[in-house]
Amino acid sequence: MSSGSNAIRSVASSAALFTLAAGVLALGGGGPGAPAPGGAALDSILDARHGAPPAPRGTPGFVNWESAHVHPLELTPDRTRLLAVNTPDNRLEVFDITGPGPVLTASIPVGVDPVSVRARTNGEAWVVNHVGDNVSVVDLNALHVIATLRVADEPADVAFAGGKAFVTCMTTSQVFVFNTADLNQPPTILALEGNEPRSLAVSPDGARVFAAFFRSGNGTTVLGGGIDPNIANRLAFPPNVVNHPSGPYGGVNPPPNVGTTFVPPINPALGGGLPVSLIVKRRPDGRWFDDNTREWTNLVTGPNAPLSGRPVGWELVDHDVAIIDPATLATTYAGGMLNINMGLAVNPASGLVTVVGTDALNHVRYEPVINGVFLRVNMGAFDPAAPAGTSAVDLNPHLTYQVRTLPREQRDHSLGDPRAIVWTADGTTAYVAGMGSNNVAAVAPSGARLLPRPIDVPEGPTGLALDEATGRLFVLSKFAAALSVIDTSSGVLVSTSEFFDPTPAAIKAGRKHLYDTRKNSGLGYVSCASCHVDGRTDRLAWDLGDPSANKDPVAGNNLGQGLTGLAPGSTQPAFADFHPMKGPMTTQTLQDIIGKEPHHWRGDRRGIEAFAHAFIGLQGNDVTLTTQEMQEFEDFLASIHFPPNPYRNLDNSLPTNLPLPGHFTTGRFSPPGNPLPNGSAARGLGLYRSPARRLDGNAFACVTCHTLPTGAGTDHTLVGNIYTPIPPGPMGERHLALVTVDGTTNISTKVPQFRNAYQKGGFNTTRPRNTAGFGFLHDGSVDSIERFVSEPVFTVRSDQEVADLVAFSLALSGSDLPPGSPTSPLEPPGPLSQDSHAAVGTQLTLIGPPTAQQNAVLTTLLTQANQQRIGLVARATSAGRRAGHAYAGNNTWNLDLAGASTTHAALLASASPASPVVVTAVHRGTQARLGLDRDGDGWFDGDELAVCTDPADPARYPGGPGSPDANGDLFIDFFDLDLYLANFEQGLPEADFNQDGFLDFFDLDAFLEAFERGCD
Repeated sequence: MSSGSNAIRSVASSAALFTLAAGVLALGGGGPGAPAPGGAALDSILDARHGAPPAPRGTPGFVNWESAHVHPLELTPDRTRLLAVNTPDNRLEVFDITGPGPVLTASIPVGVDPVSVRARTNGEAWVVNHVGDNVSVVDLNALHVIATLRVADEPADVAFAGGKAFVTCMTTSQVFVFNTADLNQPPTILALEGNEPRSLAVSPDGARVFAAFFRSGNGTTVLGGGIDPNIANRLAFPPNVVNHPSGPYGGVNPPPNVGTTFVPPINPALGGGLPVSLIVKRRPDGRWFDDNTREWTNLVTGPNAPLSGRPVGWELVDHDVAIIDPATLATTYAGGMLNINMGLAVNPASGLVTVVGTDALNHVRYEPVINGVFLRVNMGAFDPAAPAGTSAVDLNPHLTYQVRTLPREQRDHSLGDPRAIVWTADGTTAYVAGMGSNNVAAVAPSGARLLPRPIDVPEGPTGLALDEATGRLFVLSKFAAALSVIDTSSGVLVSTSEFFDPTPAAIKAGRKHLYDTRKNSGLGYVSCASCHVDGRTDRLAWDLGDPSANKDPVAGNNLGQGLTGLAPGSTQPAFADFHPMKGPMTTQTLQDIIGKEPHHWRGDRRGIEAFAHAFIGLQGNDVTLTTQEMQEFEDFLASIHFPPNPYRNLDNSLPTNLPLPGHFTTGRFSPPGNPLPNGSAARGLGLYRSPARRLDGNAFACVTCHTLPTGAGTDHTLVGNIYTPIPPGPMGERHLALVTVDGTTNISTKVPQFRNAYQKGGFNTTRPRNTAGFGFLHDGSVDSIERFVSEPVFTVRSDQEVADLVAFSLALSGSDLPPGSPTSPLEPPGPLSQDSHAAVGTQLTLIGPPTAQQNAVLTTLLTQANQQRIGLVARATSAGRRAGHAYAGNNTWNLDLAGASTTHAALLASASPASPVVVTAVHRGTQARLGLDRDGDGWFDGDELAVCTDPADPARYPGGPGSPDANGDLFIDFFDLDLYLANFEQGLPEADFNQDGFLDFFDLDAFLEAFERGCD
């Protein structure tokens, strides 16, 4: 609102309007007792000349993939603008920072789920779209996308060096290298040896590019010991090497974890421990030990390595950072620092490469032993000239890890889930953002803290940008959708401004229960997301058993789905209660787990509520979540979707000739280690379902247990000859099936889903070098998909059939698969899958008539949209502005103006280099929000802009508070003046134009000023 003096001047300058206003009132246009100008007479005028305003459409469509930020905040080289990705809104926010605080000046639509932005020049930025599998090149002067570059699955970051752009692609472990002088040139694709390259950095001289591997591993792997020797012809790999007499315990399984004893001691009521697999860790000298300091090197890499299923000399590489020469693309590596490499930066003074993240202690057995202290938050460092000399320091030096719970004030000193690091020019100070701890710490190169305690910032800080010339550190907080400014001289947060975030309230409320380390742990630095990273996994296994506990009952679960051969009384071995010494279990994804109960590999947790105690028993907190908080947590988890499957065709169909790099013969047919032939996922589906082949021991089809479309068990039970759904439990939990026939010592096991199987590569002991130490089965001991489907129990007949089943496993997620039937004993109904069509995120930027390739893609997208399998949105220039469009079917696009539309041909014809047409495929049901009505308030974006209301503020709309279009007819005219003056004279709350809670002449002044100014 204006100051008083400004108000007087403004009113004086509007004298003509005041005179006109008085005349309107004198004529009875809106005086006391007169009908309001929004009544029936006005309605007839509005309907005649414009059409009724759109009715609110309710909650806009929103899909949550829980995509993580990588480099979400960037200063332009001239330090005049700050760029921030708005992931849930698919936009790039542009802030002017030439004044005392950031001012939002533009909001540019880009691709689906942008996670990184880098400014190549003052006028050009590259935005990496994680779900879209592409990069949007943005003209920062024209404020729109000018090119879209297709890359591989789940791109994460971009960096520039030597006239090239480097883009990391996580799923394929590749870097796409573009010639920035000619984007029409095909990129060079650089294959890296490591898991999920993500964050990028460049040396100060531009001579090196560094790529950090996100889930790099930590030199741990699993040794087999959990195959039940009493069950023949089921599992042959891995060998039970833990039981072998040449091992350090002479074959005792389970081996003790402290000397010759168990800590905690084994409960006598258990009757002994359960033989299981064992996690071992490589030391810096290359030798392998368990948590009891007993050596296993001979059986892991030494002469007897074949006893564990490995070749002699087997090597588990632990690459944390790739070092790339931009000129030659020659690559070397540094490793041994962390397990999850989150943020990457180069110290500009020393040249040392620094990476922040976490390192797990997953080789240490038993939940009571590692309660609250199961990982460390570290900063790794190395000299790129001597990358073998890596080091790591603890970023929580105040913690001794001797206690598991500290007072709240001391927890607030902790840093958790670090996501960004930035150095001062002199290299003396690094600022590190703790996404989980909601703070920013200032640290020295040694890791020592430079401030008494970290600086608290809004929830979920993920991006940092330092402007030393003005003494400002900018902080982007993902969960709060906020941009904060820290004064670096005082270490004080001086301002915070929020920007538009369409994320539903349920997601915002429940997210903290996954990520918040200070709220949810005893020492303030761990959370559920420490292992379930970004709602997914850490690619590790953990032995979180408790020898002192009791068995949990298996009764009450869906045991064997009522099918003879699987159900109690007809299956061998018989169902058994859950032993508390369960052995290693790989971390499971949290994507789409709600409605797929019971939880855990064994199904020993009936619902999410059963995990409430884990906040105390595993995270060391002194309180558990309340009932309401657990419900918030569940509602949030229920929102997480699987992303588009990278192995499906663009129309979401199964591939029929899929190359299978990284997959090798196992020796069942041809000698081990040869590349598998191309696979047909369509043929694999046929084998998977075949009632004639019955690949599971000639007794069951794969789909009998692993139902479609998720691969999980059915929540039905066979009654007579009909599968009958089991009613949900008291907390709404479902009852997916458990079986006893997987061949392991954990007899009662939930049938697992495997929609994320394509993200579990890297462990394959037919090869001498592996990048992961854990694979498939509950303990990760089966190294690869091809090994699993080649186990003796499965009646495959050739390497080609193995390849076909591998192809199908990789392409499983995405739905569009045959449903089961209540009347088919071998193919029961399965739970639905919360996933995404393969085309979602596909983007084309047209600068003229489509090329043949672009036209083929457009044809497929239109076909899918006409079938309502995806949504389509577009950005194009219309009437001098960049207008939003949403495809309505039948070759028609609706514009973001009520009643306006155009044809598909006309849209494409409008494309030119100066005015590109950008078409994006989006998840079905989100196209109205993304193309027409950004804030979901029921008013189209273009209509709001035309009458000066904010399309990114659902509280501001035509006819609403602060709108000069007082009657909401989408015109600013004397009808609005008439209505406002009537409301003002009558003292109605609608006349509080500045929304300060008072009705006074400041409101009249503000309305008249807005009315006179219009939307200039």
